[in-house]
Amino acid sequence: MTTPQEPRRDQRIRSGAVIVALLAAVLTVAGPPGPASAVAPRVAQQWSSLMYHSLTPTPAYVQLRKTLATQRATLATRAQQLTTGRTAHGTAQTALTTAVAADAAARTRSVVAREALTSARNTLTLVSQRRPRNGVAVTGARNAITAAAKTVTTRRTQAGEAATALKAALAASRTATVNLDRATAAWETATATVRANQQKLIALDHSAELAAQAAAISRDVVTEIRPGFVVADSTTVYGVTVHQKVAFAFRRMLDAAKADGIILSGGGFRTKARQIQLRTINGCPDVWTAPASSCRVPTAIPGRSLHEIGLAIDITSGGKSLTANSAAFRWLAANAGRYGFVNLPSEPWHWSITGG
Repeated sequence: MTTPQEPRRDQRIRSGAVIVALLAAVLTVAGPPGPASAVAPRVAQQWSSLMYHSLTPTPAYVQLRKTLATQRATLATRAQQLTTGRTAHGTAQTALTTAVAADAAARTRSVVAREALTSARNTLTLVSQRRPRNGVAVTGARNAITAAAKTVTTRRTQAGEAATALKAALAASRTATVNLDRATAAWETATATVRANQQKLIALDHSAELAAQAAAISRDVVTEIRPGFVVADSTTVYGVTVHQKVAFAFRRMLDAAKADGIILSGGGFRTKARQIQLRTINGCPDVWTAPASSCRVPTAIPGRSLHEIGLAIDITSGGKSLTANSAAFRWLAANAGRYGFVNLPSEPWHWSITGG
């Protein structure tokens, strides 16, 4: 006989089981990306893990990238300082050249003025010794000496000013040279640092290698997934239903495209019944045997389409299927491989993990 408490206990057990099941479903669909679950085929788990690690930088990589960003900013500052230093050095050299020429000219004028004064004095001596004495000539000679003396004073002052300017120009040139040397050394150091860390960053980036490994096993993924696939193995990414094992990579691809101004959507998983319906709609001569190419729109034989296991997507952009000339197709052609997706050449809109 069952006590009144027993039904309630059974009910609590069933309620707990339901909650656990719901939590499991939520974690499966919306949980953080990571290694594939244990229930998935081994190769599918491996593909998912490879793509996850390919698209998820290591902490060391992230930190070095941040460091590099700071160092590149420093390099830009050093480059600007180098440009400023070169300009200042050029200006200083021009000023020095001008000062050297001005000093030489001032010295020459000073020498000429002194020579003129000496000549005026000699003239005074000559006219003073002539007999009969010519007062006008003597006065003129004395006036010439006075004028020559003033010129000597002026030229001496100008020579002194030119010498001072030359000294200042030499000091400015030396300072500009030292500053340029420092700016050059700082720029070279910053350049070497950035170059070295760029090489380290490249060494830390295994994304292409991991994506290539995933691509190499993609056909095995299809082979393993197809026999045991059930609808519960799929999930929805921005309205597109795909297999759980490609969901992370697909989401990252759509996010990256959006960041570049390309909005992608499309149709992913479809049932075998829908595949049969499409074969009929697309005029395939025989639903089960006619090759895909014999249909008005190429359509795989039921049981062979990657759409039926959520590993292919007919991608659209702006509500339209892609064409080879569309911006969305060009973006995918340049970037989709990073996310594990390959185009079927005959159908610009059709992308899958094998290209089939």
